Formats: sequence, C-alpha cells, structure tokens
Amino acid sequence: MSGMMETLRLWFAPRRIAEEGETPDYRFSLANERTFLAWIRTALALIAGGFAVDQFLPALPRGIRTGLALALLAAGVLCALRAVNHWVRCERAMRRGEDLPVSRFPTLLSLAVGVVALAMVVVVLFGWQGR
Repeated sequence: MSGMMETLRLWFAPRRIAEEGETPDYRFSLANERTFLAWIRTALALIAGGFAVDQFLPALPRGIRTGLALALLAAGVLCALRAVNHWVRCERAMRRGEDLPVSRFPTLLSLAVGVVALAMVVVVLFGWQGR
C-alpha cells in the first residue's frame, strides 16, 4: 500500500522523481512523455466517443445508449489515470536502471473497447426500432 501511495504522491510532485537514481538519456524521457501523450489522446477519444454515443444516438433505447456511453467514458477515465501512473513508473525505472514495468492495462482496454465495438456492430447490423 505504501508503494502505491508513494507513486500517487509522485503524480503531483514529479521533481521528486529526479532525486532517484541517475538521469537517463533525455531521449528516453522524451519517448516516455510521448507515450504519455498518446495515452491521453486515447483517453480523450474514448471520452468524446462516450459523449457522442449519448448525444447522437437518440434512437437507441436509453439503457443501451447509456450503457455504451458509460463504458466508453469509464475507459477514458481509466486510460487517463493509467497514463500518468505509467509515466511515473517508467521514469522511476529508467532512473534506477531497472526493467521497464509491464502492464495488463493495454489488454484490458483493448478488450473493453472491443466489447463496446461489438455491441455497436450489433446495433448497426440489426438496428433499433424506437417504440
């Protein structure tokens, strides 16, 4: 638990990361930052998709529309939070000369997006008749 709290504190005080280990080649730190930004773009796209489903598919039954929208919004929130956590963990590992951390999050995110996409394929193929 204390390791998680320490990582969480580093989200808001990244200068403390510089106190650990040795400064890595700046190209690696910049690559880590680009990866962070890619995760943030993904999070924004998921959030925008969630709002789009909710606002632009009024013909869908409310429960289905809300479920799809919430799934996309939740994936976007998790992706944004995971982005900063991954950035901190990678930066610390590089400074310490450790292997970069591995994560199951990309797999989980892919599965979640795939399930939502499959549900939307069903909606497109079979349509919904508003009653």
